[in-house]
Amino acid sequence: MAGDPILSLRNVEVHFPVRTGVLKRVTAHVRAVDGVDLDVYRGEVLGLVGESGCGKTTLGKAILQLVRATQGTVTYSGEDGETELTTQDEAGLFAFRKRLQIVFQDPHSSLNPAFTIFGSLEDPLRHYGVKTRAKRRKIVGDLLEAVNMRREAMDRYPHEFSGGQRQRIGIARALSIDPELIVCDEAVSALDVSIQAQVLQLLMDLKREKNLTYVFITHDLSVTEYLCDRIAVMYLGKVVELCDAEELYSNTLHPYTQALLSAIPVADLDRKSQRIVLQGDVPSPINPPSGCPFHPRCRFAQDVCRSDVPRLRAYRAGSGVHMAACHLIDQPLAD
Repeated sequence: MAGDPILSLRNVEVHFPVRTGVLKRVTAHVRAVDGVDLDVYRGEVLGLVGESGCGKTTLGKAILQLVRATQGTVTYSGEDGETELTTQDEAGLFAFRKRLQIVFQDPHSSLNPAFTIFGSLEDPLRHYGVKTRAKRRKIVGDLLEAVNMRREAMDRYPHEFSGGQRQRIGIARALSIDPELIVCDEAVSALDVSIQAQVLQLLMDLKREKNLTYVFITHDLSVTEYLCDRIAVMYLGKVVELCDAEELYSNTLHPYTQALLSAIPVADLDRKSQRIVLQGDVPSPINPPSGCPFHPRCRFAQDVCRSDVPRLRAYRAGSGVHMAACHLIDQPLAD
């Protein structure tokens, strides 16, 4: 995608210590994110997909510095130039919290049950300079109307709303301080299919109206096909394939992505492909396999896959570039 990146991630790692014994000594690390290079371009929808436990949610939190990276850099490019977020303390991050927001996965636990909707949505407004209660009420009312809810909903409590309505409120809260980028962490996975469609349409309408950038985290590849401009496929903390959404579905390169796409339900029998069933479970991120992390489950694995870690390399794809990390793909572009 053309243009300058709003976010650039370079060699981002997030490792969580494993403590055992009476003295709680660190005996190992969970490699949740294990060396990710990624650019997020202004105005795009970038999908992060993969099985549960692949590290996509942890990467989303590392982008926002809700989880601190063990290694690597996360660079934000704004009107004032570039800022390295991983070196900022909490006071330094305060200004960037306004520009980078998140919609959490679970609409039932993301709102405080003791607060009214106004109470939940006014807090960020107060912190970022909206001093008067009357002005905060007007802004909250406008936000609720923007997500197709009534203004009077602000005086009710979270338990009075359905899951879809709570997710709309979560979106309104993310929009309350006028961000540039929103991380949507499985924002529709807990909703009924009909409600999913409404929330997805709402997100796209808001993107066009407010020129937003989304990082859309999901395990549902049938959603990313229609929503995302580009898709990054993650496996065991690494990005194994990255390209335009249309290219990914028409010319899949990585065997893991091929298996994921084969599992998408297709109503049209003429388009239905043979299901690729992966053997075994995802390896433990505490003790990942040597070489390619996917080789224990890959039907094409060879000796080189078991010994050498593949790099994410570029391949020509139509008018763009298709990135993949696999030893068995021929003819990469010159490094």
